[in-house]
Amino acid sequence: MRSIRPYASATTQSPSLSITPVSGSLGAIINDVDISQTLSPTTIAAIRATFLDHGVIFFRQPKPLSPSAFLRFATCFGQPQRYPMVRGLDEHPEIIKVLKLRHETTNFGGIWHADTTYLPSPPLGTLLMAEEIPIRGGGDTLFANQYLAYETLSTGLQQTLSNLRGVSTSSKADASKTREDRIKDSAPSSAPEVFSATHPAVRTHPETGRKSLYVNVAHTSHFDGWTEAESAPLLKFLHEWQTKPEFTCRFKWEVGSLAFWDNRCVLHNPINDYQGEKREMMRITLAGDVPV
Repeated sequence: MRSIRPYASATTQSPSLSITPVSGSLGAIINDVDISQTLSPTTIAAIRATFLDHGVIFFRQPKPLSPSAFLRFATCFGQPQRYPMVRGLDEHPEIIKVLKLRHETTNFGGIWHADTTYLPSPPLGTLLMAEEIPIRGGGDTLFANQYLAYETLSTGLQQTLSNLRGVSTSSKADASKTREDRIKDSAPSSAPEVFSATHPAVRTHPETGRKSLYVNVAHTSHFDGWTEAESAPLLKFLHEWQTKPEFTCRFKWEVGSLAFWDNRCVLHNPINDYQGEKREMMRITLAGDVPV
């Protein structure tokens, strides 16, 4: 099995970064970089290279960044965009709160997915930062490498998928219910009720050139030209396949931790195992391109 890039040791050195891989399939912690400060072009380039190599990167900061510092860091890697479902912060509308209150039982986005694949140009990537985490633990996030999910399929299925396009919608029930609490209290008044877009089932990454599986259980409703009933058996197989344990890593949050994942080749799933506790994060998505 091939990882996003093989690792020489548990901790590897780039020209300017110390990196600790999180698992054999994806994920790396970047050590000793203070992202609250203005970063040099060399450091930004090294962080981006690590992001492309590992799919998701993590930073352990002693405290959360201010919203303006969070936005400044995100802008080093792309153009922040507004999320269509939830209103952003008044002073920084590109930043949204990802919040679960103590009385709520459903967590925001609590299902395997890539962010907003129901848009014509889904995000390049997502940055998520922890402001408050459950006192008794829980609330980890899982990530899954979709390069590996595609590369380990049979050549026959790879060929079949190369001719298919998946239809993504914002209205699938399992995903929609995870947004209900936040939409109820902070939906933009101009947001349409349903978004929909059609994308290749296998996507070629615009920077690495590698192919990845590009469907997800939260948003992909069927294949273009197929009925939902016809699509269901193949999608069920793919959804189970693409989140196999050997394709994943798991991140345990601390206050101030920041994750930045490549939405073009990585799925994520926040675990809802902290009932009766509060979890509060800040999120920024970066504008992407049309999948091909």
